[in-house]
Amino acid sequence: MKTKNLIDKLYKNNYLDFDEIVYILNHIENQGKDYLIEKAHETRMKTYGNKVYMRGLIEFSNYCTKGCKYCGINSFNKNVERYRLNLEEIQECSELGYSLGYRTFVLQGGEDNYYSDDMIVEIIKEIKNKYKDVAVTLSLGEKPYESYEKYYNAGADRYLLRHETASKELFEKIHINTDYNNRIESLWNLKKIGYQVGAGFMVGIPTQTKEDLAKDLLFLKELDPEMVGIGPFIPHKDTIYKNQQGGTLEDTITMIALTRLFLPHGLLPATTALGTIDPLGREKGIKAGANVVMPNLSPTTVREKYSLYDGKICTGDEAAECRNCIEKRIVSSGFSIDMSRGDNIKWRQNND
Repeated sequence: MKTKNLIDKLYKNNYLDFDEIVYILNHIENQGKDYLIEKAHETRMKTYGNKVYMRGLIEFSNYCTKGCKYCGINSFNKNVERYRLNLEEIQECSELGYSLGYRTFVLQGGEDNYYSDDMIVEIIKEIKNKYKDVAVTLSLGEKPYESYEKYYNAGADRYLLRHETASKELFEKIHINTDYNNRIESLWNLKKIGYQVGAGFMVGIPTQTKEDLAKDLLFLKELDPEMVGIGPFIPHKDTIYKNQQGGTLEDTITMIALTRLFLPHGLLPATTALGTIDPLGREKGIKAGANVVMPNLSPTTVREKYSLYDGKICTGDEAAECRNCIEKRIVSSGFSIDMSRGDNIKWRQNND
């Protein structure tokens, strides 16, 4: 009964304290999970209705200077066949995406110093000048404040930078040459500049505790990002975590639902990782409050090379196949596709 009462309190106030979150995570059984998902779905229907926003993902480089222990494209992995897309190839991806109806492009890459600020600015301007009605989202990792500012002034609308875990101790355990304080400061810098900001975390990281997950929710409440990407930890065969147990669908769904209740206006992707650990993972994520999907627009020749974790789905599908497949899945789950820019509703109200 206490779990249900706490879920009701969260549904009403969009907030619980640390001990209350930990209590839910420790005591949520199947019935409690169903109730949590029901309340998360209600919240999403009140804010966004049954819309699921489609973003076109362009993974343009798998070079990375970082040594994150969980990531398949980390700088220490010598088994990765590295690639970079040039400006023309990125434009071809966006052209194809635009013809398929996408009005948001997500440009994602490892932390690759080959692309100077001027090159990134050129990529942004090329897309924004050609397509006046699109949003450009960047996911390029940690950068100096001045670089973020240049991209924003060039027309970038959003920036995704997952914090991965709000526990400093756990963060330092799973990263090699990445500083926790700099990661958090980068997120606040992005907010200050004016981006729609995306944070996010992994569920099921080796040694992660319920208390660590509670810290994630409280950090997100404080940051109040426009987007939150939540996915399960999935081991990669070429990392030191290759033999570790991965995160579960159930735990990830629970965290998506809790995040929806903490951040009613948030845009929450049903990630490819969810679909990788369960054939219906993305649909289950959407039913628990997620409202974004990001089909892949990258050339099929490079998709398998952008391997953050093992077993990634849809690496062989053409862009049109990806779009049609996901659209059918969403519609058959009782939701509708929205191909617009799909801005965060609270951000839109504040910027009209």
